[in-house]
Amino acid sequence: MAYYPVFLELRRRPCLVIGGGEVAFQKVKALISCGARVTVVSPVLGRGLKRLLKGGKVRWRRGEFRGRDLQGTQLVVAATDCQPVNEGAWRLANRRKIWINVVDQPSLCSFIFPSVVRRGRLCLAISTGGVSPALSKWIRKDLEVRYGGEIAALLRGMRRVRRRVLRKVPGVARRKKVFEKALAAYFKVIRQAAP
Repeated sequence: MAYYPVFLELRRRPCLVIGGGEVAFQKVKALISCGARVTVVSPVLGRGLKRLLKGGKVRWRRGEFRGRDLQGTQLVVAATDCQPVNEGAWRLANRRKIWINVVDQPSLCSFIFPSVVRRGRLCLAISTGGVSPALSKWIRKDLEVRYGGEIAALLRGMRRVRRRVLRKVPGVARRKKVFEKALAAYFKVIRQAAP
């Protein structure tokens, strides 16, 4: 299956995570880091989710997943070790046209989570389409070494430069050349400084 890569704006959007263990905790952290409003449905919560609940970062509905939990939700993650619950959530979410990811089961996903490298506003997402999460992780670690904190600083600088160029340089083609020259000069200096 070919997935369409996209970055979603989840700020203040209602998301549901089904499950209370470590895997659910990791998915919840990723969602709240993007500003999503996360509700967790689970009979019990692990330590990490309890901390987030105590800190007011998530809402918790104690109990088993029910179809009504999907009401008003725009994105769902099923992260339980109970296959009938995961499959039931997938069927109901599909019927209601709600995006769902059943962890580690690409055939039960309308979206998948990529492996991610973040450096300030730069976000690199790697996916093997669910075929090999281990390879995605390996590539992510390689990119983390290749693109350190200096790339975030470059991006901050490019943001300032871009505003000025957009105001002062007429024409799309001319602006493109200015940006390309600036980046080429930056990377030339970086390569020369490398051991």
